[in-house]
Amino acid sequence: MIQTLSIKIANPDDENVIVIIEELSANLYRRFGSDGRNSFNDWKQNNPKYIFVIAEIDNKIVGCGAIRPITEKVGEVKRMFSKYPGKKIGQTILSYLENKGREVGYEELVLETRIQNEEAKRFYLKSNYKTIANYGKYVDRPEAICFGKFLNQNL
Repeated sequence: MIQTLSIKIANPDDENVIVIIEELSANLYRRFGSDGRNSFNDWKQNNPKYIFVIAEIDNKIVGCGAIRPITEKVGEVKRMFSKYPGKKIGQTILSYLENKGREVGYEELVLETRIQNEEAKRFYLKSNYKTIANYGKYVDRPEAICFGKFLNQNL
């Protein structure tokens, strides 16, 4: 049986989408003692610079990811999650977000993860993100590691 992965723009406040966000939060809390919800509480759904997507396989939500603006040209990747690691769901979400980011004028994407999150660090490095100085609220937070990637506008 062939499973089709699709990525769709979604509203993170929709009832069916909240389930995957809650699953992500529970996963983070179980692994790292913090659910990351405080980093995602100022969402502006009607602003095109705020991009939230879900990944679906056979109409079941299996992942999510988002970008929100830091500046007009810099977006921050948030709420990246794949229910089934190793199936290219995360890479598909991230590629989609990068393409959408270019479309709305982002030149760079940045993000933060926990320094102990080895899977995330490998994932972002493999996706050509580079370690950058901690930014914003992550400055002086030794448990955080930040990554960035310049988006080539000529792709």
